[in-house]
Amino acid sequence: MSDIRALAEACRDASPRIAALSTEAKRALLMDMAAALERHARAVLAANAQDMQQAAAQGVQGAMLDRLRLDEPRVAAIAQALREVAQLPDPVGVVTRRETRPNGIAIERVRIPLGVVAMIYEARPNVTADAAGLCLMAGNAVILRGGSEAIASNMAIAVALHEALQAHGLPTAAVTLLSDLRREAMLELLQLSDLIDLAIPRGGEGLIRFVTEHARVPVIKHYKGVCHLYVDRAADLALALDLLVDGKTSRPGVCNALETLLVHRDVAASFLPRAAAALSDRGVELRGDAATRGWVAEAAPATDDDYAAEFLDLILAVRVVDDLEQAIAHIRRYGSDHTEVIATSDDAAAQRFIRALRSAVVMVNASSRFSDGGQLGLGAEIGISTTRLHAYGPMGAESLTVERFVVRGEGQVRHPESRTG
Repeated sequence: MSDIRALAEACRDASPRIAALSTEAKRALLMDMAAALERHARAVLAANAQDMQQAAAQGVQGAMLDRLRLDEPRVAAIAQALREVAQLPDPVGVVTRRETRPNGIAIERVRIPLGVVAMIYEARPNVTADAAGLCLMAGNAVILRGGSEAIASNMAIAVALHEALQAHGLPTAAVTLLSDLRREAMLELLQLSDLIDLAIPRGGEGLIRFVTEHARVPVIKHYKGVCHLYVDRAADLALALDLLVDGKTSRPGVCNALETLLVHRDVAASFLPRAAAALSDRGVELRGDAATRGWVAEAAPATDDDYAAEFLDLILAVRVVDDLEQAIAHIRRYGSDHTEVIATSDDAAAQRFIRALRSAVVMVNASSRFSDGGQLGLGAEIGISTTRLHAYGPMGAESLTVERFVVRGEGQVRHPESRTG
């Protein structure tokens, strides 16, 4: 038996222990995980410094380096996220629907854990704790396969999580962190359809494509975030400018950052020079169509590739559109089904925008940066699904469960003539 299969079997064996935990036991476990992480903060930061030094030496920079970096506030935020997940409603055992059929059979739809979740991710060491906390709250065991650039950070966080599991008399295999980071090992993991119930890749496009193309287990993709802001003719331009600056510059290297700005032609002359000045002050490079460049001389010409790009950097693609319908058509062509924002005071325009787009998150007069599980009340997120399966958008604990049917009867049979005696 290979090491990967043995680890997956141990995780599978641990999953019934987690599924059987009461709400109170799961909450106490997650609270103790948060406390253990705070106790181990110095070791976690030392390990992260080692990862950062090695990553920088290997030429890692920009968004990935930012995602890798931990400091005291970020470690505190990871611990706080565990506490917030612990206080969420327990999804396990929730009855989502009840009905009684004409024959007297009572039917319930009840949420149950998935079983074993494989989380495959790059750079972000916070995912180690977030994924563990969410999976455990949903009654699942989890296999964590982080990237080589964050291995020391992930191992230090896992030590803290395992300390809490042991204190609660639970197997540490319930949170299994793989140390074998060879691509061949990941490929083997993705073939274990008898042990793994769901794989969630979270990282660059190359990683997601590899997982999707090679997995024999179900996959929910956390694909790239080509997020748009459309400034409507009826927009409050000061409000729109705030949404633009926050969405593009507050943290450009994350998937909910804005990548494309669409502006209605009627307000372009008023809005674009103000937007360009505000963004220039913050170091943003603009790439625009001919109409944009007519009002913003410093903008470089934009290409189709720019409109389809997830820059994850201080770069913004800009286009002037004739109307709402042209904005919708642009998003349908170039978007990634992640997050779209409209700035408008016209309720009809907002409603048309919402109904016309299929993206996982659609916002009206709010920053794209709120497209985040913690901000949307999930405590934390295991990813943002852009795959239209049982979960779509930011995934919290509830998204790591499925509904099953529980049927209660009093001896009813399908064909009464089949009765004997």
